[in-house]
Amino acid sequence: MKMTWGKLFFLAIAMQFAGLGAAQAAGVSMQTGSRTTQPVGHYEFCRRLPQECRQVTPKQPPVELTRQLWATVIEVNNSVNTRIKPRTDMENYGVDEYWAYPDNGYGDCEDYVLEKRRELMKAGVPAGDLLVTVVRQPNGDGHAVLTVRTSLGEYILDNLEARVLAWTDTPYTYLKRQSETNSGVWVTINNGRADAVASVR
Repeated sequence: MKMTWGKLFFLAIAMQFAGLGAAQAAGVSMQTGSRTTQPVGHYEFCRRLPQECRQVTPKQPPVELTRQLWATVIEVNNSVNTRIKPRTDMENYGVDEYWAYPDNGYGDCEDYVLEKRRELMKAGVPAGDLLVTVVRQPNGDGHAVLTVRTSLGEYILDNLEARVLAWTDTPYTYLKRQSETNSGVWVTINNGRADAVASVR
């Protein structure tokens, strides 16, 4: 039987969702530590758009990961990765580091993250479950991804990876991320790689 693109898309979602239980069993949530410095790009972003860094979320369990939410997460990740074209901050804004929503259709890793976060918040996911996260790639370069906290574990939305993966299935060293309770506060991530925690500051 010939399958349409729509059927293939929802089959892929079902297959990924079916594997979530195993992913959760294999990898637990990130262990965060003490408060740390904001990345300079996020600090400047907050100065321009202060409301973006005043989102307070009560301390509560992560959002429940339903099939509908999983489909939404995959759709947003695919849509933003396809719709936004890569361009450095120097090419886009004439400066080395400038975090912004990619409303002109171009952006770097932080801009992809901000747009995915914005769209998932519009879909009803609490701010405290959508955390901008700074990582180090295997080649040593800094990078930003979006961590989605859920009842079945924490998953990564990444402009360098088409799939939505459990954080433990990615190749990155995790350095720091936004606080679960305050979008303007950043905390360290303690994942057993202490030599890298001195990271992007």
